[in-house]
Amino acid sequence: MNKKSLTYKIIDNIKTIFYALLIAIAIRSIIFQPFYIPSSSMEPTLLIGDRIFVSKYSYGYSKHSFPFSPDIYNKRILYSQPIRGDLVVFKTPVDNRTDYIKRLIGLPGDTIQFINGEIFLNEKKIIKKEIKLNLNIRCGSQNFQTKSYEETLPNGATYTTAYRKTGTFMNSIKYTVPENHYFFLGDNRDCSKDSRFLESVGYVNYLNLVGKARIVFFSNDTITGRLIKFWTINKSIRLDRFFKIL
Repeated sequence: MNKKSLTYKIIDNIKTIFYALLIAIAIRSIIFQPFYIPSSSMEPTLLIGDRIFVSKYSYGYSKHSFPFSPDIYNKRILYSQPIRGDLVVFKTPVDNRTDYIKRLIGLPGDTIQFINGEIFLNEKKIIKKEIKLNLNIRCGSQNFQTKSYEETLPNGATYTTAYRKTGTFMNSIKYTVPENHYFFLGDNRDCSKDSRFLESVGYVNYLNLVGKARIVFFSNDTITGRLIKFWTINKSIRLDRFFKIL
């Protein structure tokens, strides 16, 4: 092979890699993006070690749909409003960089308040039915016992939540969701930094929405086993969660 043909081959390979990267970025930005769940804030719905696919097209596109959130356009394209009960990935308002996943509870104009451990949405109590699912749930380096409930939102969306048996979150101020903003809660109500904490999360601007969680495609328990230790794989991998629809 002469020097000239070798140069052409190198250039051709570079082009192939470049186009492959463009296709990968396009899929990640426009269709689906994988995310890893590092915390217990959404237990029992999402577990530490879950890998999920998030649809990027569900709510349209903003600068946060793209890698590094380029500040080139300050509106949403093809915007579709999320629905109460959706599992939504968003960029936290405090830094516009960190990805959080929480459940959408409040739409623009809604009021939300905790009173004696019950949630009131627009002055009406969210229906909460206790179910037999007593769990020990991680919260950082601690474990605590919980009671589980099936909650039903006014639009009929149902999901499972966990509350501490002792020391659960009881009362809050009345939150009023501003225009073009949303209010989110974690399903693990006593181990979730969410819209209740106005200084760190608070109300989330519609521009910060990244996408809707659709499916768990892989899951492994990062505490009982590590993938790099082949002898713990059978204890680590959660086969029952593979391809679980959210």
